[in-house]
Amino acid sequence: MHIHFSLHGTVYDDYMTAISNNQRDASNHASDSNSSMMNFARERWDLHCHTVYSDGTATPEDLITQAKIVGLQGVAITDHDTTAGWHDFQEAAKASNVPVLFGSEITAQDSGVFVHMLAYQYNPQNSMIVSMFELTRKRRFDRTKRMVECMSRDFPITWNDVLAQAKLGDLTTIGRPHIADALVKAGVYKTRSEAFAGPISPCSPYYIPTPSPNVREVIEAVKDAGGVVVIAHPADPTRNRVLLSDNQIISFAKAGLDGLEVYHRGNSKAQRERLLSLASKCDLLVTGGSDWHGYGKPNRLGEETTSREVVSEILLRGYKL
Repeated sequence: MHIHFSLHGTVYDDYMTAISNNQRDASNHASDSNSSMMNFARERWDLHCHTVYSDGTATPEDLITQAKIVGLQGVAITDHDTTAGWHDFQEAAKASNVPVLFGSEITAQDSGVFVHMLAYQYNPQNSMIVSMFELTRKRRFDRTKRMVECMSRDFPITWNDVLAQAKLGDLTTIGRPHIADALVKAGVYKTRSEAFAGPISPCSPYYIPTPSPNVREVIEAVKDAGGVVVIAHPADPTRNRVLLSDNQIISFAKAGLDGLEVYHRGNSKAQRERLLSLASKCDLLVTGGSDWHGYGKPNRLGEETTSREVVSEILLRGYKL
């Protein structure tokens, strides 16, 4: 599907308009006892959100609606290894007058550590990005199918049961969350989170890692596409037994990394302090995001956010869509 964007004339302008509108709204509600909290939200963006185009349960339209409800100034779509949801997201944002960023979450690895990379404001038709997504999605699909083949010997699910959880068919990036949803549907677990703590966790005998590009390859591809690249939840111990070291992050910064997602529920207070120190040392952007998946995870939209100043910098550095 070919998507036509002219976002340099819409995203940034809508962003600046939203600042003006939100400031006016704030003055109109100055007497409200909750105004200080809402005013803070009106200046913040959630830059880590998933929809039905990968492992989320909500549509891009739902994401925009929820962003307005919680009072965010803006929001980003970051589905796994795809831009398929960008068009719907753009249309919903226009209809609701909500400024947005466009992005994707890309799985990478470095020295045995799996690293999730958030790529923002890049050319979706760039050949390096397109090729990388095609390969990664195929590998993710094949790996998920192999996991289900092993699990079906011990659990009442089939590959067709898992495919049925992909709400948009081939447009959905298939992965472990869809196995989890199939297990919930079969009555084995009550929630997706329970399934993730069980047979589909990285510690499970059924687990098969997805062959992924190196972090530096992802940085190179995103930069070639004119984008901005940030490491998601870089210090979340539930994702890796061994966390990224300071030296690894410093080397990524030298290779072109733009920022670190410091504000994420997976990063402890101590780790946030470490990451803030690294960001200062390496002149990296500091972002925050909820990792919202609709009702697929307990993460609340807007629970962690990014300042409008950082969003402005991302827009300035990124590809003029």
